[in-house]
Amino acid sequence: MKAIAYTAYGTPDILALTEVPEPKVGPGEVLVRVRAAGVNPVDWKLAAGYLDPILEVRYPVIPGWDVAGVVEAVGQDTFDYAVGDEVYGYVRKEWVELGTYAELVSAPVRTIARKPRNLTFEQAAGIPLAGLTAYQSLRRVGVEAGETVLIHSAAGGTGSFGVQIAVALGLRVIGTAGAHNHDYLRALGAEPVLYGEGFADRVRALAPEGVDAALDFFGDGVIPALRSLVKEEHRVVSIADYTAAEQGAHQLWVRPDTADLTFLGRLADEGGLTVNVEHALPLAEAAKAWELSAAGRTRGKIVLTV
Repeated sequence: MKAIAYTAYGTPDILALTEVPEPKVGPGEVLVRVRAAGVNPVDWKLAAGYLDPILEVRYPVIPGWDVAGVVEAVGQDTFDYAVGDEVYGYVRKEWVELGTYAELVSAPVRTIARKPRNLTFEQAAGIPLAGLTAYQSLRRVGVEAGETVLIHSAAGGTGSFGVQIAVALGLRVIGTAGAHNHDYLRALGAEPVLYGEGFADRVRALAPEGVDAALDFFGDGVIPALRSLVKEEHRVVSIADYTAAEQGAHQLWVRPDTADLTFLGRLADEGGLTVNVEHALPLAEAAKAWELSAAGRTRGKIVLTV
């Protein structure tokens, strides 16, 4: 099969479209014919070696964890899905090797769910990692309907999902973003606040008594400010600051979860979760996709079509 692969850490130019053996399909797994693979910052950060201290890497590496496609085969004792089922998922395994930037990927059933019916494969592939991250972050801080949540970096891929999920859960959402994204956040249901110096004062102007919870999706040293804004200091979670626990906040690493993916899929089918695919590039242009992601100016999702 064709796949994007790399054989050493480096910059996007290490990526090559190559021929590799088709993956084996073990018990409790399905073989997915990939229609689209989501691109996330963690993909190129991992390839640059930033996560080497915590993740086992086996070369050659096929990158990618997000996928949407069609079940082509099922492994032994795998009764959850049948050939022809449309699925999507966050296919993160025990080590980094056989990812989703390929024509086929073997996926443990714990990492996938049925694809949202009302979304294209490209849209569905944009959800898993970012959507799960947003949803699990909200759950980590124990939000309840009627509360106010602050989302730092609310217009990005994860942040925009966080806003929509929070609104669907009955929360008031205040979101930080650049001025050019404020109308976008309002359309999603959030009250925008300009990020940067003085943002905490701008949040207090909207929520004088403080917010109930805060989510950091950017990691630019804002945890002390976020803790000063929440009514209970422990209700802060970060996905990007690896010293969060040392600062009295939660540090979240997203997990594959079929039930959570099913929730997100149902929310999408009900119209409560939209996916803005800003760039859909062919598999061979994975390096360009990484460059776009690293530039940090993409408001929606980047996906590779297969």
